Amino acid sequence: MIQQIHPTDLKRKLDAGESIYLVDVRNPDEYAYCRLAESLLVPLPELPGRVDEVQPPTGAMVVVYCHHGVRSMSGAAILQRAGHENVASLAGGIDAWSLLIDPGIPRY
Repeated sequence: MIQQIHPTDLKRKLDAGESIYLVDVRNPDEYAYCRLAESLLVPLPELPGRVDEVQPPTGAMVVVYCHHGVRSMSGAAILQRAGHENVASLAGGIDAWSLLIDPGIPRY
């Protein structure tokens, strides 16, 4: 089962200085429009062939996000199957992050 993390819980972890590794599985044009800081872009269709690029620090939680949280569930599943253990999907995606955490991130 894929774990989901609510935007407020992710914000709390980031503010506490916990090790979080962000993976954006949206398309390059979406990433260019808006993104979470220090996230790695690997579009979902490319992720199965590029899982080796996902290299979180030891002990980091890998948080996969997309626009609304649908693609990120698939992305998190791919990473789990590849052996990543502490993986979560951002519930509601970057859209929920913009609504609940940072209204400076444009919505689309």
